[in-house]
Amino acid sequence: MARRLVEAGHQVKVWRRGLGPVSAAVADADVVITMLRDGPAVEEVLTQALPGLREGATVVEMSTIGPEAVLSLRGLLPSSVNLVDAPVLGSVGPAAEGTLTVLAGGDLSACRPVLSVFGTVRELGPLGAGAAMKVAVMGALVPAQVLLAETFAYGEAHGVGRQALAEVLAETPLGALAARVAAPARETRYALGLAAKDVRLGTWEGATMARAAGARLAAAEDAGYADRDVTSIATFVGAAPPSDAAGGRAVRVNPGSVAATNGMYSHAVRVGDMLYVSGQAAFDERGQLVGEGDMTTQAEVVFQNIGKILADQGADFSDIAFIRTYMTDLDMRMEYGAVRRKYLTGTPPASTTVEVSKLFMPGLLLEVDLIVALP
Repeated sequence: MARRLVEAGHQVKVWRRGLGPVSAAVADADVVITMLRDGPAVEEVLTQALPGLREGATVVEMSTIGPEAVLSLRGLLPSSVNLVDAPVLGSVGPAAEGTLTVLAGGDLSACRPVLSVFGTVRELGPLGAGAAMKVAVMGALVPAQVLLAETFAYGEAHGVGRQALAEVLAETPLGALAARVAAPARETRYALGLAAKDVRLGTWEGATMARAAGARLAAAEDAGYADRDVTSIATFVGAAPPSDAAGGRAVRVNPGSVAATNGMYSHAVRVGDMLYVSGQAAFDERGQLVGEGDMTTQAEVVFQNIGKILADQGADFSDIAFIRTYMTDLDMRMEYGAVRRKYLTGTPPASTTVEVSKLFMPGLLLEVDLIVALP
């Protein structure tokens, strides 16, 4: 995108974190473009840029951060600086070719020629309209790719080849997207971690499909897929085909992101829309005890593991119906409670806490089991 601006005759300075003060980079600029990972990153950089922004400059925010974050930036910037939100649709190829779709909100009078260098500019209305449109579009495209990944996993679990299924889907409105998911890209054009972030931005209360897709993507992130292309969700889902394909009402749940059990139990069992989670203790991915003698550390590990199990099933901490805690020393309940309150916010679930003389392995201070109402 920077190259296209240079080729169009604009004077361009490029800055990223680690290249000196951003205030010096934006000094005397008519237009300042930000394209960063998320809202906090944009706020951090623009706060540092404030001393260098000249009166009358236009800041064009092109990250995917959602309309609320954009409006928050308006409050951060002085009134003498114009703000436009203009996230894009398209990845590396369209960026190089100048065929991106720019989704713009706000007053474009000072930056319309700059934005047109990138591709087709759609002027959508007041500030925040472009950000809202981007989140809405990704709220359809990303869950659709997760759904297709599950579709291919189901097909393979039942003897339907991926290529054959892709050929049939090619005759439907999902054809082009199915072809991409059927053959996950080796080059990262749109990182799975960014897709997960984009879906989270658009997950409003009642958005069940976005929420479930976000949980799948979060589990893939935990498994090390964050920097791969989003189409790699098909590889992740395919590595763990539908666990209930063989039938049965009790479905065992053992996410790969949580340390393996000893084979004598499952981390959780799903029955209908209820999830019963086994006692979780402070073990890392290798099954090694973490934080011996340290209640705060052990509690953090326990709740992180619980979060991974919940995410694997499309749930989060707000879905916990009942939590039971076993502690070897109730005098440590203040340290435990401080960690627990970070994860269990709002109205708490039903709860029991008991002191026990010892747990199943020396050094353990804590074990927590749950009952969860799944979405």
